[in-house]
Amino acid sequence: MIDLSPERIADAAGLEILHEGIPGRPARAVVDSRSVRADDFFFGLPGARTDGGEFAPGAIEAGAWGVLAYPQHARVAARLDSTGWVFSSSDPLASLQALAREWRRELDPRVVGITGSTGKTSVKDIARALLPFRVHASPENYNTEIGLPLAILAAPRDTEVLVLEMAMRGMGQIAELCEIAEPDVAAITNVGPVHLELLGTLEAIAEAKAEILEGLGPEGSAVIPADAEALEPHLADTLRALTFGPGGDVMALGRNVGGGSTDALVGTPSGEQRFVLPFTEAHNVTNALAAIAIGIALGAEPADMARLAPGITFSRLRGELLELPGGITLVNDCYNANPISMRAALESLAAMPATGRRIAVLGGMAELGPDAPAYHREVGAHARGLGVGPVIGVGELARDYAPDEWAPDPGSAVALADGLLGDGDAVLVKGSRSVGLEHFTDELIGRRSV
Repeated sequence: MIDLSPERIADAAGLEILHEGIPGRPARAVVDSRSVRADDFFFGLPGARTDGGEFAPGAIEAGAWGVLAYPQHARVAARLDSTGWVFSSSDPLASLQALAREWRRELDPRVVGITGSTGKTSVKDIARALLPFRVHASPENYNTEIGLPLAILAAPRDTEVLVLEMAMRGMGQIAELCEIAEPDVAAITNVGPVHLELLGTLEAIAEAKAEILEGLGPEGSAVIPADAEALEPHLADTLRALTFGPGGDVMALGRNVGGGSTDALVGTPSGEQRFVLPFTEAHNVTNALAAIAIGIALGAEPADMARLAPGITFSRLRGELLELPGGITLVNDCYNANPISMRAALESLAAMPATGRRIAVLGGMAELGPDAPAYHREVGAHARGLGVGPVIGVGELARDYAPDEWAPDPGSAVALADGLLGDGDAVLVKGSRSVGLEHFTDELIGRRSV
């Protein structure tokens, strides 16, 4: 529940009340009119194709607690004979963001903002499980100028720590998200060649990521990779920072892998602690170190975090391990891809126990700019160097992997893969979300489960 009065909502978000509804508080904020339930607060946001405010009257008729829209749409909703509140705004998105900032201040939790070229969702998932506090975290990919405020508004009143993922598509976006979230801990997972099509250079990407450091208050702390040289120009002398990874403040002093888990001895400023992590991938161990560093920045004891480590789970489409008939293991990691995450996923595939082959179904990597063909060639060469094969490329960009087999789309790739798979194979499915490889995975599972 967003436990604020209608009058306070209007004041905080700069809204005009056009129709007063029944007393009460909104249950949740929604931007999709199709998902409106009784007591929801519907925000009619303008979109690329339609103006969500056009659906405000329908949301009122569906039982919404209230709606917010541009004045022309709000006036239509206000004329309905209903018990719902109707608000108007000249900038519905800015009003949503302002209300989220008000709710964040009302709750007064400690806020963690996480950004990075790769791994931010996994670090968020691990932190949500490890932190020994009442934690509310961004669901799925609620990490944009719309998703982040919705994630904040979904936080219950007893939230002690709010863990928020922050996406970056261009200069100024992280700064905008920080103005809403006001983070106490800013974590950068890494800086790599992602969004080069938009920003041009690795230095520009580092500058955009570093906006999260500028968004910290005077008492804030940063969590950054020990080897992030690209961030050095953005690290002020007064910044309180914890580093993670080899040579960092939080690092793995030793680890043993077996039985689907990693037993890691982790060194921290608060002492050494053994963590049993329910995964084996080296990149996820690094993600766990980042999450542990976040906990240290928040004052958590390593032993308390270690006790919670077995409860770590990942969001869907991110490294999901699926078992198919015939002892086939499928790694469903198709939410997104870039050169860093692709190399890490291939290395994990190469290290997986398998009685058969290690097969990679790779979609193209988007937003890499004019050097995209070279990045794809490097990934393809890396796969072959690891002994991964056959490689199935999916989509036009994937031709540059020099794959053993190629398909124009996920549907065509299913028939190819189904004919190649044998008992005991391990299969990685990974590519940028725009390729739609989740459809490949779903259809392949359907075929193989019959």
